[in-house]
Amino acid sequence: MVRAETQNRIARIELARPEKKNAITTEMYVQMAEALAAADADRDVRAVLLHGAADCFTAGNDLSDFLQRPPGAKSPSWRFFDVLPSLSKPIVAAVGGPAVGIGTTLLLHCDLIYATPAARFQLPFVQLGIVPEFGSTYLLPLLAGYQRAAELLLLGQPFTAEKACEAGIVTDVVPEAELLQRALKAATQLAELPPESIRLTKRLMKSVHGEAVKRQVGEESRLFVERLSSPEAKEAMNAFLEKRKPDFSRF
Repeated sequence: MVRAETQNRIARIELARPEKKNAITTEMYVQMAEALAAADADRDVRAVLLHGAADCFTAGNDLSDFLQRPPGAKSPSWRFFDVLPSLSKPIVAAVGGPAVGIGTTLLLHCDLIYATPAARFQLPFVQLGIVPEFGSTYLLPLLAGYQRAAELLLLGQPFTAEKACEAGIVTDVVPEAELLQRALKAATQLAELPPESIRLTKRLMKSVHGEAVKRQVGEESRLFVERLSSPEAKEAMNAFLEKRKPDFSRF
């Protein structure tokens, strides 16, 4: 589930499914999109804080739900992919523990990201026989440089908060006990600044690459959906559910 509340001009959006390591379902995508859109439309909201627990951001998509209701052009989950990049208000994210797949790619659309030393990021799309999503094949090379992005996207191995910081994904690494406090402090600082200046400055920074990102999200989404029915993806996902190593030797 997703919890949302507004206090002191900050909209807090919490991934709250700890029993499944905050694995994201279609309903949760819808809830996040609705909470973000409501925050952006609320004149009393000056900043958004997105977080999970101090020891878990999200393990990525809930694979069982994902396979039962795969994304498509009319999928309700895709609204999240429209809302987050276009948000006019600043978004602060707090990341502890796993940040897998969408848990990493969504951060590329946030403004300030704080992570704990125990945070672990991963972009395992190629390993699953699909392709990266949410504009990550455009934004990550832009942030990290091509070679660093290629390592993270092609090999798909887990990487540390320190490496995420070096790649430009994370703003700062903070102790776990201070994570939410530090992220809330940043959101509070943003909320105290002139709101129109904040919105215009964010728009100026985002507009340079905005159309290119939108096009890339669309192309990634098309290939992502196409790849879901590929033999490689079926082998990868069956192997994951069966807890065995996938065999790609016949492809």
